[in-house]
Amino acid sequence: MASGSSNSALCSYAMSPKHRILSLTADLIQARFPEPGADDRSTTRLMPQEEIAARLDAFLAEHGPEDLWILAYGSLIWKPNLDFAERRMAKLFGWHRRFCIWQRRWRGTSASPGLMLALDRGGSCRGVVYRIAAPVREKIVDVWEREMIGYAYHPRLLSVQTEGGMVMALTFVVNRDSGRYAGQLSDEEVADRIAAACGHIGPCASYLLDTVAHLEELGIDDRHLWRLQELVAERLAR
Repeated sequence: MASGSSNSALCSYAMSPKHRILSLTADLIQARFPEPGADDRSTTRLMPQEEIAARLDAFLAEHGPEDLWILAYGSLIWKPNLDFAERRMAKLFGWHRRFCIWQRRWRGTSASPGLMLALDRGGSCRGVVYRIAAPVREKIVDVWEREMIGYAYHPRLLSVQTEGGMVMALTFVVNRDSGRYAGQLSDEEVADRIAAACGHIGPCASYLLDTVAHLEELGIDDRHLWRLQELVAERLAR
């Protein structure tokens, strides 16, 4: 796996104050959730493998045989699972990062659902884009399944600004009709859910911590997520 970003390119998109200390820590989360939660399979509808593959084939037929850019704004930043040829800092206009997807499995349960990030309409979002060298199908199949299996996202090709110019990037935006769309909850409501939720792959708070920590490393100042990590830390420390 390779990265195509230079230090100067990273600095050109750096906005976050340096050396900020997160209130949310792994120790706080571990104290609240010493063990993983149950694997609650009762309420999450999964897309059949044949449908996942068919949708990928249809997308690639529309995209064509050239290299593919993929936008990362959440877990794809710190867990890309991609064989990429280049990485750039990026900014998407018209969409913003928000905890707006109910998570009743993986990092939550039906009794105590968590929330996951998606892109919702309005505003803008800073992240990174990965360039996947053609042929791309086998290189993105794992990420495609990971994002599509729960019906929570729509794949979209959107224009993204990078330090090397505009690119068209595959972007996974919220599917408001999936039954998992949580709408625009208040920060306090989101923090309550994140602080209380844990599924079989771990606590929802760990997902928030990993995302905020990696955004900080990249110099990306997301004031909304920074505020959320403070609120979740307060709840876990009680």
